[in-house]
Amino acid sequence: MNNILKCLSLTLLALSLDAKDIYTVDQLLLKSLQNSPDLQVSKLQYSAAQSRYDTVFADYLPSLNLNVSAGRVAQDSTFNIDGVEDNVLIGKLSLKQVVYDFGKIGASSDTQKFRAQSYKMQNFQNLSNKQERVKSAYYNLLKSIALIDVQKENVKLNEAQLYRSQRYFEAGIRTKIDISDAKVKLIQAKLDLKKVEYDLKLTYSNLDKVVGFSAIENDYEVYSSKLELDKLYESLTPYPLTLHDAILFAYENRFDLKKEQALIHASKSDISSVSAEYYPELYVSANYTYQEAQSAELQVYLPKTQWNTMLNLDWNLYQGGATNSRKQEKSINASISSSQLLDTKLVIKSSVTDAYINVHRSKDTIELAQSLVLVSDEKFDQASKRYEHGLSDYIEIQEARQDYINAKATLVVDYYDYYIAIAKLDNAIGK
Repeated sequence: MNNILKCLSLTLLALSLDAKDIYTVDQLLLKSLQNSPDLQVSKLQYSAAQSRYDTVFADYLPSLNLNVSAGRVAQDSTFNIDGVEDNVLIGKLSLKQVVYDFGKIGASSDTQKFRAQSYKMQNFQNLSNKQERVKSAYYNLLKSIALIDVQKENVKLNEAQLYRSQRYFEAGIRTKIDISDAKVKLIQAKLDLKKVEYDLKLTYSNLDKVVGFSAIENDYEVYSSKLELDKLYESLTPYPLTLHDAILFAYENRFDLKKEQALIHASKSDISSVSAEYYPELYVSANYTYQEAQSAELQVYLPKTQWNTMLNLDWNLYQGGATNSRKQEKSINASISSSQLLDTKLVIKSSVTDAYINVHRSKDTIELAQSLVLVSDEKFDQASKRYEHGLSDYIEIQEARQDYINAKATLVVDYYDYYIAIAKLDNAIGK
């Protein structure tokens, strides 16, 4: 009994060591959020932009500065009193609070706020783009897996045909050329299988990059299920939006548009900030100074404490036209941002239209491809029977077999291309 339990334990341990992680598309999406360095960069760029906003917003608050000095001071003789030289300690505390600056700080903080908003929207857009890339890579991987099954069937059919040709030749029914031809087709089928097997490795490599798997060897698989080729079209869910509604949805939800809108607001705030330079700045200042000297003679000339509170007005009356130049530059930038918004809307409309057409084209193609598989299967069955009864030559049955395999491969490609097209359309509308 103990030996049996020991064997079971070793078996379970071996299975656990050989077990591979199996990821669904949702799990891969979560992994990409954790691992992708490009998303981390995007997130950090937004954090940096938010910090710049906090820096400018701090100008609303009072600034408080402390200065402490220690050194030696010499006082020349005056009023018939001998000169004095002594050690002195000076401490100064100063405060400044802006009262009114004609909106300069407010406009500058708004500029940084909207720029931070643009980085935030870009971060969301990057997340949406990442989702589309992960889904496309995932479905391309499933496509490769399904094509391997198709090519394996192709190899089996060619092996069966080679066996049949050899039996017919031995029975004197067929010539040897049928055997040679069957060997050629079998080698070609094995070559096609080998190609799709390497394609699978390439799609895994691409998925590693998109998801952010950085290990040299990633021992995992993706979840896949066998396709029922005769029911693929019936399993498809129609896309819920019309083209008109899809474009409107994109105009309301695409983060690219929201980014450009934020940049327009930032440009307008830039203009207001520069325009405020024409006007003065009104602020309150307060200073407190403490001075301590060792000698009584020097204390006569250095009061121990001083303080003052002032209402100040700073007004730059002329900067050589620099303010006008900056305002003109900001106005041009605002016009550029408006044009970029219009260009982005045109690009979005075009991308949504193209993606929408591809979704419906893929869906309609699947219906025809599924019918083609059924007809090709019937033709291959008929050609096989004709060949068995000596009513057709080897070329006819090989062409029928190849048509059948090509039809199945086309159906597999179209099926997964449909889901890739949906992923691209969802990305295009900002879903």
